[in-house]
Formats: sequence, C-alpha cells, structure tokens
Amino acid sequence: MQTRILGTTGPAVSALGLGAMGMSGAYGAADRAESIATVHAALETGVTLIDTADFYAMGHNELLLAEALRGRDRDSYQLSVKFGMLRGPGPEFGGFDGRPEAVKNFLAYSLTRLGTDHIDIYRPARLDPAVPVEETVGAIKEMIDAGYVRHLGLSEVDAATVRRAHAVHPVADLQIEYSLISRAVEAEVLPALRELGIGLTAYGVLSRGLISGRWTAERSADPGDSRSHSPRFSSGNVEHNLRLVEALRRVADAKGCTVAQLAIAWVAAQGDDIVPLVGARTRERLSEALPAMELILTADDLAEIEKAVPPGAARGDRYPSAFMSSLGVGN
Repeated sequence: MQTRILGTTGPAVSALGLGAMGMSGAYGAADRAESIATVHAALETGVTLIDTADFYAMGHNELLLAEALRGRDRDSYQLSVKFGMLRGPGPEFGGFDGRPEAVKNFLAYSLTRLGTDHIDIYRPARLDPAVPVEETVGAIKEMIDAGYVRHLGLSEVDAATVRRAHAVHPVADLQIEYSLISRAVEAEVLPALRELGIGLTAYGVLSRGLISGRWTAERSADPGDSRSHSPRFSSGNVEHNLRLVEALRRVADAKGCTVAQLAIAWVAAQGDDIVPLVGARTRERLSEALPAMELILTADDLAEIEKAVPPGAARGDRYPSAFMSSLGVGN
C-alpha cells in the first residue's frame, strides 16, 4: 500500500482509507463479525487510516472499532473522528454543537469508547452556525497541546471557513464528499487547500454505491438504509444517474477494471494530496477497492471518463434538502 501525507503538517497515511460508517447500519443491517474481519483485512493489506464519528449509531461504530483494533499496535493505524452532530433516540438529527466545552466532552467519550489515549485527526462534522469556528478550533488546539489529539481536521466547510480555522491552528486535512458526480469542491475549496498546504480526504467516492456499478434502478433500499431518502436514488433521478454509470462501465471495460475501481482511481488521480475513503462493509468489497490504487489512468483515460460523466451531469442533491444547508459547498 502506498502512503500519502495529509497536507504539510498532517500524518503519513495509507493512500486509501477505510470509512466505517456503513458497519453501523447506515445502509441497512450490517454483520458485526464481517465488519470486524473487514477492518482486520484492511490493516493486513496496509490500510492505516480509519474514519469514524461519535454519532454513527450513537457510539456503536466507535465501540465496534475498539473491538476490531484491540491488541493492535496503536502506532500502526490512524483514527480520524468526527464529532458534534446531535442525535435523538430515534432517527432525527438535532443540529450541531461546536462549543468549546462540548468539544472536550465529545472527545472524552470518544477516547473511552475507542479505548485509546489519543485521536489522530479530530474534526467537527459540520460548522456550528452559532459558534465562531475559531472557538471550536481553539478547543481542539487545547486538546492537541494536552496530547489527546494529534492533528486538526475539518469536514464539509467552505474555503473561507478553512482559512479562518487554519489561522488558529494548522489544519491537516478537510474531509468532504468528492466523486465523479460530486465535484463542487473543485471550484474554490480544493485550490484553497493547496494554497495553504492542507490535504483532502474524500468520502462518498462511489456516491454511496450509486456509481459502484452494482446498483440498479429496480433495487430498493433496505429498511433503515439512508439511501431511501437520498435525492440521487429517487425515482426519475436514479435512472438518469445510472445511464452515466453505464457510460462509465464502457470505459472501465476497455481499461480492464470494474466501474468501482475506475471511480476510486479517478479520485486518487486528482492529486497526491487526496486520500479516497472507501466505505467497504465486507472483505469482498474491500478486495475490489484495493486494486484501484494500482490503476494508472492516462490523459486519454481521464478524457474518456470526463466524456462519460461530465461535471454536473448527475441529477439530485447529494443529501436530502434538510441537510444541504449545513454543507460548505453544494453538489
């Protein structure tokens, strides 16, 4: 596994990271034993960056990772943790809390659930509109100085917010959705990151399975699957979006790879400062994703991919309308 450095101040991590959200029911029922086996398989193949959040199934994901990582050399992997999203006992979300006292409270719980004495990259999941980002970042800086956190990260914020946060403490990376059908980051955010020496960890590289090559228009989301509320999977939109996938499949077939591998490789090819995260829930899906990092895309390949999936070609927002307003950039 190749490695990439997250910005100029961040850690060296595997060139492909593992996103663990799906292991806690975000896309329907998950198999606990298979999830743990997938984490183990990822570590054994050289994946070191594991991404989670304290609100993934209200702590379930952190507890799952604690079990999967028990007994492993703590310096052999990096934990990226998002915090601050408020949840209720049902499916509802209650906003975001970025107050300094809340930052330290969230961190204390995460450290305990994960069974570790430090978080490698700690990041607010969204911007709290009621709290200046300087105050949220200032609290994380205090935790870095105290040794509980190694690096500051951000998530889903605009270029101006990145600059404000970076002025308080160096930002290692911004985590944001980036895929062939989610390219809003390219206009202002990615140039700002490169100007400041900040890395990018890209989630949603397969757009929650939509551009994996395995989703069909006839397929319906399982009970509890968040994709049942996603505009891009809704009737009318999904058929259009899958026609883009079929155009991409023709490029993948000519390249001798799967659609998923081509989509992951495209993100990785956008710069050495970008680390794709794959939300593999099974060893089978992980095994498919790994060869993408060895796939070399030529200028002709990239041009063919652009023809198959032009910027802005997808239909539907990447989140339900209630969540779009909390994002720093659009689709």
